[in-house]
Amino acid sequence: MESASPDPKNEPAMPPSVGHMMSPTDPDNPQNWPVQKKIYASAVATAFAFAVAFGITSLTVGVQGVMMQFDVSMTVAILGLSLNLFGISFAPIITPHLSERFGRSPVYLVSLPIFALFILGAAYSKNFGSLAVCRFFAGLFGGPCLVLIEGTFADVWSAHMTVTYYAFLSLASYVGAGCAPILLGYVVDAKSWRWTQFVTLMIAFAAYLLGIGVPETYPREILRARARRLGHEIKLAKAESGVTLAEMAQTTLFTPLAMAVTEPVVIMITFYLCLNFAVLFQWFIAVPAVLHLTYNFSLQQAGLAFIAAVVAALFSTLTSSLIERFTNRMTGCTNLATMAPLEYRLVPSIVGSLGLFASLFWIGFTAKPTVDHFVPIIGTGVYVWSSMSILTGLVSYVFDAYPAKGTLSALTLMASARILCAGALPLVIIQMIMGLQGKWAYSVFGFIAVAMIGAPLILFQFGARLRARSRHSEPMMSNGRHMMGHQVDQEMQMGNTG
Repeated sequence: MESASPDPKNEPAMPPSVGHMMSPTDPDNPQNWPVQKKIYASAVATAFAFAVAFGITSLTVGVQGVMMQFDVSMTVAILGLSLNLFGISFAPIITPHLSERFGRSPVYLVSLPIFALFILGAAYSKNFGSLAVCRFFAGLFGGPCLVLIEGTFADVWSAHMTVTYYAFLSLASYVGAGCAPILLGYVVDAKSWRWTQFVTLMIAFAAYLLGIGVPETYPREILRARARRLGHEIKLAKAESGVTLAEMAQTTLFTPLAMAVTEPVVIMITFYLCLNFAVLFQWFIAVPAVLHLTYNFSLQQAGLAFIAAVVAALFSTLTSSLIERFTNRMTGCTNLATMAPLEYRLVPSIVGSLGLFASLFWIGFTAKPTVDHFVPIIGTGVYVWSSMSILTGLVSYVFDAYPAKGTLSALTLMASARILCAGALPLVIIQMIMGLQGKWAYSVFGFIAVAMIGAPLILFQFGARLRARSRHSEPMMSNGRHMMGHQVDQEMQMGNTG
């Protein structure tokens, strides 16, 4: 790639099933399935991810109850949220290897029940130690559902609509996390904090019933299963995630750590997503606290404030999808035989970055008794719209930024890092608000967000050059063609947890 800016004429025609190890005409290829079968597989993946995301934020509604029952501080009680996220942060590292060896369906159907068992353990915890342990392991075993949803969508939907399908699958995490405070405020008021976990258990059970018949979508496993059924020998190419323990560790542990200090594209995106998710998840602690102290909101009223976040997530899906349709038409890539230049996938993040910094200053300077409560609540909605738009654009871009192994390593780093940051900031956000006052606490994040506006713009203009210079792109560039990273989507995809 010699041009710094995207040029659709330099992009070759790509078949819709590139990266799949199945023929585009194979009826067993998930991209050739009837649309109702595709929708069912996608719905199951969405339901499983929704249940796990609901479980992440569920306990935030019961923080006061946990504090009183176990006689712990607010910071300690918030560990119920943070430890769950810390457990999920391991999923991007281990899930690709599980999916490669067993396929997607078995991992879904084993992961969610174990998640549910630890949620049940959290509900019956007799002390805070047991609650903390159960929440951590619920995240560890539920995390694969947040990772696999991206792989499932990549299996059944064309790479031509990557931004659109990523926007839709992100709804599972954003809406799942947002619905917990909306629903559980009333439940906790009528029952106790333990019912935050019981309701999560019910949702997980309903999702499991929906998913019992989910078809396998991973092409490599489909080929293996068909060969076994017919009694044929089959030899597939070596898995990009690695075969030996050393290869697996290299791909999803050591290489991601190296990319964190050597790859400009990965560094910029990872830092931006870390800021994005850290602020996103602190809202589940800060919004109820600020609304109660500033406007004397009840637990139920504070929970209803998250309706703005759910609506914003739906709106982000709409805008990102429309942007992709517009850029495809603008570049003349209106059919499955052609692909728009990769950098055009960044457009939703470019637009979203403007709302991110604006919403932080908006909320920080309007959350006060002299300003109507709807003003900062709408500001949180703007933040969520911006957050999801940025995530959609940046992660969709990375899907195909490198050859398969490099993409896998980059996505692993980005996913684990942003989830760790999402778990860390809620532990200190109340102290920041009390120490700096809300307007300056959020101004700190706002100023960082201002500096990060340039990240997607730089990638749009110079991303092709930066990727061409990467040692992880050598196989792709030496072929003189844009190798679609969707070949790694069949191995794994990094969950958005949000």
